[in-house]
Amino acid sequence: MPNTPKPQLTLRSGVTGDAVLDTVWSHVGGSETFEKIVREFYRRVQTDEILAPMYPDNDWEGAIWRLQKFLEQYWGGPTTYSEQRGHPRLRMRHAAFPINAVARDRWLLHMNAALDAVKLPPMHDTAIRDYVTRAATALINRAD
Repeated sequence: MPNTPKPQLTLRSGVTGDAVLDTVWSHVGGSETFEKIVREFYRRVQTDEILAPMYPDNDWEGAIWRLQKFLEQYWGGPTTYSEQRGHPRLRMRHAAFPINAVARDRWLLHMNAALDAVKLPPMHDTAIRDYVTRAATALINRAD
């Protein structure tokens, strides 16, 4: 059967609900929600003794902008991040920072607290937490 189309997965809003055709970005509230997540995350990071030193004191707004735009793009929002910064190249962009399991765990502690604060719909909350956990683990570049 060479010309048989593959079945497509259809995500539904419930067992018999309407098909979900929009992006995660739009379902969780778009830019406003992602800004809340990222601002809450960085509010916590600014006082973290392990993570805060990795950020220039005069560029917190830049860090907020970059993470917000990256997450928005990843979850189906505007492509502003790539338009202005190119391909995300996460491992390359983070190579200069000493990221070990302790730093990853602290990053995830603050990100999970930020996600708790916005109370996303369970399906989207689970997907985003899974992604940030995998991404943070992939950025580990030190064994210590």
